Amino acid sequence: MAQLPLTAAEMEASLHVWLETEFTYFKVEQLATELAALTRDEQDFILGWIRRIASTHITLAWQFGRRAPALLPRMERRLLEAWAVHTCDVFDRTGLQTALRVMEEVDSFDEVQHANDAAGALFEDIAPVLGNFVCGLSGRRLKLEEGDAAWTDGERIVLPPLIAALPNLDDNFQLAKATVALLWAQTRFGSLRIDHAAVAAGYADPERALARLHALETLRLSARIARELPGLFREMQRLRARLDPALPPSWQRFEAALASGQATMGDSLALLGAAYDEPDCPQWSDQGCLRPDAIAAARAARLDKEKARLRIKLAELLEEHQAVQDDRQSDSETPPKPEVEPHDENGRLDFEITLDGAPLAPPDNVKQLLTSVYLDFGEIPPDYLTPAGDGEYDPNRVFDQPEDPDAVWHGTYHEKGAELYPEWDHGRQHYRKNWCVMREKNVPPVHDSFYRDTLDKYAGVVKQLRRKFEALRDENRLDKRQTQGDEIDLDALIEALADAKDGREMSDRLFVRLHRAERNIAVAFLVDMSGSTKGWINEAEREALILLCEALELLGDRYAIYGFSGTTRKRCELFRIKTFDEAYGDEVKARISGIRPQEYTRMGFALRHMTKLLNQVEAKTRVLLTLSDGRPDDYFDVYRGQYGVEDTRMALLEAARTGIHPFCVTLDRDARDYLPHMYGAARYIILDDVRQLPVKVTDIYRRITT
Repeated sequence: MAQLPLTAAEMEASLHVWLETEFTYFKVEQLATELAALTRDEQDFILGWIRRIASTHITLAWQFGRRAPALLPRMERRLLEAWAVHTCDVFDRTGLQTALRVMEEVDSFDEVQHANDAAGALFEDIAPVLGNFVCGLSGRRLKLEEGDAAWTDGERIVLPPLIAALPNLDDNFQLAKATVALLWAQTRFGSLRIDHAAVAAGYADPERALARLHALETLRLSARIARELPGLFREMQRLRARLDPALPPSWQRFEAALASGQATMGDSLALLGAAYDEPDCPQWSDQGCLRPDAIAAARAARLDKEKARLRIKLAELLEEHQAVQDDRQSDSETPPKPEVEPHDENGRLDFEITLDGAPLAPPDNVKQLLTSVYLDFGEIPPDYLTPAGDGEYDPNRVFDQPEDPDAVWHGTYHEKGAELYPEWDHGRQHYRKNWCVMREKNVPPVHDSFYRDTLDKYAGVVKQLRRKFEALRDENRLDKRQTQGDEIDLDALIEALADAKDGREMSDRLFVRLHRAERNIAVAFLVDMSGSTKGWINEAEREALILLCEALELLGDRYAIYGFSGTTRKRCELFRIKTFDEAYGDEVKARISGIRPQEYTRMGFALRHMTKLLNQVEAKTRVLLTLSDGRPDDYFDVYRGQYGVEDTRMALLEAARTGIHPFCVTLDRDARDYLPHMYGAARYIILDDVRQLPVKVTDIYRRITT
């Protein structure tokens, strides 16, 4: 049964709650009267968004409520929602005044012009998919960013917030993909090697010349995409047939001239004079725009730095090569110069490096440098292949240096060198994008007797743990319902006999078989290093990690240990104790000993970062085990309370969606109030006594990984 619309009085009561009516400039009564005239479904939609936006800022919520009734008849709700979320994102980045300007701009939307916006492809929705698509293409690694239009500078591909040229969402996504492919092709097939401004300056009308050069290149690159990505090219043709006028007859000769797989940027330049004289210039819906200034700036910043980086890396390769050679060469001989042979087969770039006629396998970072240089020049210039001499370059100036995680917090805050993570705002029911500023730090090692004291303190426990974990490593697994095996599977036999008695066909899977279990597990331990762990809890955490590592070394499971803490969203810190690829040696033991309480317990960013690290590990089973002493919390921050619990829960759900198994061991006796909601049933354990932690955590690990 449909619900009746809310009355003006009922509406006003709700608005008073969400808009905090001590702000008297909000004419709540007038807004309630306007909303009372709407249907109940429309009222619920607008009130729901007023409530969600109010969790960000009540002025934005008021402005949304004031404009939404007039917008509903001419804008799809999906676009209204995107506009509301975008406004909140702008508030997060630049503050209230800019967000209010975004609110005001919605009034300029035209119903006909934006008729397809409801089916438009939003950047935030398509960016993850297209980002993976770009990563799979040959050439320089390109970032995907949101901007005012579609363009590239050779370092990044920029797309607008919304692509809505067609009335179908899938078609708009395909249009975005075609645009990305064409922009990638500019970097891959030489469109960005020239000085566009200098070329255009040779004509009376530079803008006209640039437009025609862009059109010629679009024809050439479309032909290359037809060879490299034939399926996508068919989609491009279909969409162009719907959106773009037919190619003018005078331009068909240019298309034919550039259709060859051997056509280069030089061929487009050779045709530019004739194209300049043509009165018409075709434009395609997927070609994006050309930004010569941005291209030139990115290229200039890249060339000298990459030359230095490549020469340094080649010097390192040469040094490694000479270290393994015999003494047949005298010291007076000139060091050999590497030779690089590029291979461009089926659109895939590869490089073969030889030294003294012997092939060298270049590491990935050298391949990336060679690829980038080749894209800029169409070859590897000889002077780039001269290994750098001693002291010729200062590597600290040539290579990006990690910021000192402590120093960057001092003085004026900035985000250089940090990783940015979103945070789930349960009030807004949407993510705050790039909200948490995170840096990884190493735990300062403390070379004391803590490791040895722990082993002495738990000598009996260590012996038991080793026996248990050795048995776990060597244990056999029982596979039931097999077609052949060592013993009868009684359950399967009973079911088969029952089936036969009912006239159904008996199964032949009636046996059990023992086999040696193969462990393929990766585990990340996330340790609470907040200030509340000071004292007994900190000591128990460190002891538990020592015992865990001793046991895990027997199993051979891949594992990493990180700690987390921070103060507000702008200072989120993750502490490296042991990485997945690091051996359990004296340095790791000293870092465990050096674990000390820090600040507060903001958990979402840490869980998201550990999810990212775990997903980079090849393993059949991936587990994320958190050791904590309390609920998510932060310094005088909205993170306290439900906000932090909901963000942590969302981060755990994100991890679970990728196939990771989260589990929590906590020392908080009040955790039953929030842990079931965050982790779910059977995914946590509460220890009443902190002294149980070192012994219990190994048993817990054994249980959740078998």
